[in-house]
Amino acid sequence: MTAFAVPGRFEGSYLGDASRISATARMECKICWHVYDPAEGCELWQVPAGTAFAALPDDWRCPVCDGARDQFMTLDVGADPAPDTPARPVAIPPAAPPGLPVETIRRLERAFREIHTAQMRGVPIVNDALAVKAVGFRAWEGRWLGALVTPWFLNLVLLPGAEDDWSGLIPGAKELVEFPSGRYEYVHALRKDVGPYKACSLFSPMFEFTTMLHATETASAALVALFDPANREDGTRSAEIRRLREAELAPPPEAVETVEPAPAPEPPRPSRRALLLGMGATERDAPDA
Repeated sequence: MTAFAVPGRFEGSYLGDASRISATARMECKICWHVYDPAEGCELWQVPAGTAFAALPDDWRCPVCDGARDQFMTLDVGADPAPDTPARPVAIPPAAPPGLPVETIRRLERAFREIHTAQMRGVPIVNDALAVKAVGFRAWEGRWLGALVTPWFLNLVLLPGAEDDWSGLIPGAKELVEFPSGRYEYVHALRKDVGPYKACSLFSPMFEFTTMLHATETASAALVALFDPANREDGTRSAEIRRLREAELAPPPEAVETVEPAPAPEPPRPSRRALLLGMGATERDAPDA
């Protein structure tokens, strides 16, 4: 079938008529080939199994490459129930947990997409395999905690709750925030197009990540690790979460027979903790908060 765009609908999907897409049809992203299967839903976006593609929330995007819904094409038509079989209601999930500041999160994503387009294109620290996406925002002690993935950093982000007045935050000021796993250094930020928030740097740059799914899964894992007391150590913990995650992702060492003397040790290099918390000149120049 020839694919062409129809405004407001899906490219290549029954000539753009979403009403003709079967509730069980599987849809494929034409950018990264990710397949949305209604039988499985979308764990990253908390979409339950049984949700038809046409019933996805308006702000849903590809969980792998962050592509828009209209970049999905029909992979197969699926099988609708027989005419004499009562139709099973399609579960339409809420757009967000109650109280979640959806518009603020969208503005945060939009602001960094604009930064990516206007300021960061071609900058050496940018990983072109990645996109901008907010991940896993949930309520925590009256505020909203989540992560922000961009092609040049992964940050934990705190947004104010309904009772908070953060209008007086001083951009660049720092504070330690306590979690069950330890204390984390957050930097205050105030953007006119977003409002006030606090950010904790975990990764920058982002060349460890080969796909958007890899980056978003790491963001989700970091949010879980925040609340694990077994990870607790003295001092700030952002660099430690990064170190533990890198250790998980590292390939197992291969067994190699040593037949020659070991080479002379390399000159000492700065630790990951020093690089992350000390922030080298390149990282300071990148807009990561």
